[in-house]
Amino acid sequence: MSLTPDPVPASEPGSVSDVVTDHDRGIHGYHHEKQEHLKRLRRIEGQIRGLQRMVDEDVYCIDILTQVSASTKALQSFALQLLEEHLRHCVADAALKGGDEIDAKVKEATRAIARMLRT
Repeated sequence: MSLTPDPVPASEPGSVSDVVTDHDRGIHGYHHEKQEHLKRLRRIEGQIRGLQRMVDEDVYCIDILTQVSASTKALQSFALQLLEEHLRHCVADAALKGGDEIDAKVKEATRAIARMLRT
């Protein structure tokens, strides 16, 4: 995940407006870890299929709830990693550029954190 600026023509050399980041190129913060994320999501998907199988096989309720808890924790962990990447990529990009965008990105991240805390 790179925030390394590449110079582009600008009216004032060295100004913040003369940098192009991955964000400007349409690259999401999770891009560099995409395959790891997909692998992790496939494991979580397997856990959910396991839950379906447990219900189908009339497994004891507490055992199913234990698996639900493990699946929930796995999703929360994934969400936290994605949030960290968002902060490092999108919010950091907005901070680099300044202006109103940083306030919008911080507000957006704060709302995402609030949603995560409600679950």
